[in-house]
Amino acid sequence: MKNTLPQTGPSFISPVPGPTHSPPALNLIRFRRDPLSFLQQLTKQYGDVARFWMGGQQMFLVNHPDYIRDVLITYNSNFVKGRALQRAKRFLGQGLLTSEGDIHRRQRLLVQPAFHRQRIASYGSVMVEHAHRTSSRWRDNETFDMSQEMMRLTLGIVAKTLFDADVESEAEEVGEAMTCIIHMFNLLMFPFAEMLEKLPLPQVRRYHKMHALLDSIIYRIIDERRRSGEDRGDLLSMLLLAEDTEHGSGGMSNRQVRDEALTLFLAGHETTANALSWTWYLLSQHPQVETKLHTELNETLEGRLPTMEDVPRLSYTEMVVAEAIRLYPPAWAIGRRALVDQRIGSYVIPANSIVLLSPFVTHRDARFFPDPARFDPDRWTPEAKQSRPQYSYFPFGGGQRRCIGEGFAWAETILVLATLASRWRAHLVPGNKIAPKALITLRPKRGMRMRIEQKI
Repeated sequence: MKNTLPQTGPSFISPVPGPTHSPPALNLIRFRRDPLSFLQQLTKQYGDVARFWMGGQQMFLVNHPDYIRDVLITYNSNFVKGRALQRAKRFLGQGLLTSEGDIHRRQRLLVQPAFHRQRIASYGSVMVEHAHRTSSRWRDNETFDMSQEMMRLTLGIVAKTLFDADVESEAEEVGEAMTCIIHMFNLLMFPFAEMLEKLPLPQVRRYHKMHALLDSIIYRIIDERRRSGEDRGDLLSMLLLAEDTEHGSGGMSNRQVRDEALTLFLAGHETTANALSWTWYLLSQHPQVETKLHTELNETLEGRLPTMEDVPRLSYTEMVVAEAIRLYPPAWAIGRRALVDQRIGSYVIPANSIVLLSPFVTHRDARFFPDPARFDPDRWTPEAKQSRPQYSYFPFGGGQRRCIGEGFAWAETILVLATLASRWRAHLVPGNKIAPKALITLRPKRGMRMRIEQKI
């Protein structure tokens, strides 16, 4: 059946600009080498919609907030997840991040109660407790990789708040496994990835080993909880006790629980750890912002630990985090595959094309963020936010697929930063060149060696 274009937008159809003479294989090489620069250059040369081929796939980079809203909200039913997350099913299964259609709607309804505002409020004390534990372990003038410290911290928080489990003793192993999995996602984006995954390559063997390790931890937690039959009021209890009354299909199997638990285990600590790491880096480079942050923490907290009730009062802390996420959004790209020929503005996106939306690119667009490379938390005053189009900033996606843990992530990032920055400053170790590495999330390329200094 022939696709019918929605009769919206301009009556004319414009040809989509792009590097028509660039070989698809060369585009793939350039994208693999430095995807952030590749996408920024496309927007700079060709505007808000750019068409290019990569491998054997037709791709469209969409940059304008109105068009981003069309893909994520207005015509969201005409798009499904892109190549990266389709491939991620090999590891994550049918969790919220990868599932589609009825499965996704059913699972989201079952998981949603764990992220209600009242539930997130109850997690606040755990977030602060784990951050305070980290702060107590740090020593004046100690040097370490801040990104690893934040990974360890957020891993403990997500394990305790969502699964009421203590995995601190396994944090190093779990962190190593997560890093391996994320690097493997990069490999799975290659053409013929299905064949590569079956070869006895060292990276592939290590991936399968780490995959098995994470599965063993998750299934162990599930088995222990099923045997106890205890309802602890956390996400895992909700998953195990949930009944699908609408479809009459009963509760979730261990495999379904595993898929959701592992998805939230990965997404619930990786992205927040990256956001915190980039925040520490930016504060170390902007002493005036750091001073203003410390002034707010001193005046608001007066030496005590923060609580969830303090979050609305820590307005500048939130502005610092929002600006750090603008410059270094953990989810740097969002992919969708068009199910039908879809009009976006005066352009047509053909069926089966891949649409890329890049928070990293759009967040650095000078039309919406003047002097975009400058770190300026004052961009996030209520008046400044109101002056910009809604989808000029979309670190958590949008529409029906908007990140379910957004409220959790904001609360955690603000409370952790407030707890640690109340007592510590961090200085970048000289010679440590910081650059982003675009894997499935935006990590520091060579880690982030920092020296911490206790505030007087």
